[in-house]
Order: sequence, then C-alpha cells, then structure tokens
Amino acid sequence: MDRGAQNNAKKNSNNHSGKKQQNGSGLVIMSALIVAAVAILLMIFVARSLGNSAGLYDETVEAGADSGAGTADETAAALDGAAGETAVSDAAGETTETEAGGAAAIENPIYADITVENYGTITVALDAASAPVTVLNFITLAGDGFYDGLTFHRIIDGFMMQGGDPEGTGRGGSDETILGEFAANGYDNPLSHTRGAISMARSQDYNSASSQFFIVQSDSTFLDGEYAAFGYVTSGMEYVDQICKDAKPTDGNGSIAKEDQPVITSIVIRQE
Repeated sequence: MDRGAQNNAKKNSNNHSGKKQQNGSGLVIMSALIVAAVAILLMIFVARSLGNSAGLYDETVEAGADSGAGTADETAAALDGAAGETAVSDAAGETTETEAGGAAAIENPIYADITVENYGTITVALDAASAPVTVLNFITLAGDGFYDGLTFHRIIDGFMMQGGDPEGTGRGGSDETILGEFAANGYDNPLSHTRGAISMARSQDYNSASSQFFIVQSDSTFLDGEYAAFGYVTSGMEYVDQICKDAKPTDGNGSIAKEDQPVITSIVIRQE
C-alpha cells in the first residue's frame, strides 16, 4: 500500500472513530436527558402525593368511592370535612394567644354532656391542658347553644361518628376556624386517638377546624399527630356503639341521609 492509500485509510479510520465517539456522546446525553426527565416526573408525582395526603376527601366524598373505612390513609383523609370547601374566616388564627390564655384559666376536669335524641348522654372529659384552643372553641360553641339540634352526619361502624356541622353535609362550620393543635402543625398534643377520644375534623388546611368533631369508636392511633384530640368519653360509650351499629351509610364515606342523622339535643358544659 502506497503512502497516499495509507493516509486515506488512516483518515477513514479516524473519521469512523470520531463518528462512534460522537454517537456515543449523543447516547450518553440522550440517556442523561431521559433520566433527568424521569426524575422530574417522579418529583412531581411525589410532591402531588404529599400535597394530597390529606386531600382524598374530595375523591372519597365527591366520587363516593371505596366502601368501608378503607386504609389508614383513606380513613384519615376522609375526616377532612370540617370546613370542607366552604370558605371560613381564619379570625381564630389571629386570636390564638387570647384563646390560649382564656383556655389556660379553665381548670381540668371539665365535662361536656352530649345528649343524642333517642339514645342517651355521652359524657366527655375535656383536656384544656393538652388542647387549650380546641377546648375553648368547643365549650364556647356549646355554651352558645350552637350544637343544639345539629346532627351526626357521618358514621362508620368500627371507626368513628362525626357531627357538629350546621349544614349536615360535612361542609359547614361556625364563623371561625382554629389552630390545629397536633404534631404535624408544630404543636405537642399528647392525646391519642384511642377508643372514646373526641377530636376535631378539618380540611386539608391544618388550621381549618371549626365546629365539626368526631368521637372514635375503635382505636385509630394512625390519626395521632394529624388531628387535634381534646378529651375522652368517660360514660356513654354504649350509645356511641349503638349509634354506629344503627347507622345506614349511603356511601363508602359513611354519609348518612339527612332524615336518618342522629340529632344532638344539647351539649352541656359543666365542672365538678
């Protein structure tokens, strides 16, 4: 082979090698772009999942999805009906210090006698030391007669019964919302959602609890740190059990038809 042919062969070899390197670089870049795109999609998915961890309320209520209490996440999310989609003023958030100070003057034990028509009286010992803002809100509403004549609109046997909504739909509340006194909201509340606990329902907003409350029928400690428990039933759990047993939900979310909702005759606050 003459020198010219050798040079041409060498050039062709170099060109071929260069193309392979370029192709290889292109594949590396393309792979990196695909990995980056997948990572971004995963981040978006995770972010949306976290953002909706308490937002399954809309899906379970509006679509009437799964039957029964479902998984821990579903049952926890299904409690997110305190304020629902109704815009309630956040005035309580501006008066937290005053409310806490007012509740600090309340000496435990303080009791709430919740009388349910055709059943009996469920007595709850409220714990103002563990959830002062929540307790003050509850006793203020009860003292004003706010709860008289309202109902338990949502009941799931083996889980809980929820009431205190003036609309009876799971979307109503009082004129104010309050601070969420639980760990996820930066508040140390030692009360656990064991059988007999009374706690506040809320929407996805941690500080959206208003008037709706629920009484836990069976241990539901997966709610701890996410909802503000503020006391325990001391007598009348047999009425809670009976109400839950008699309930005839119209969907998997525990919704009770208006005409079948147990009526709260009154909630009387007292101290011994």
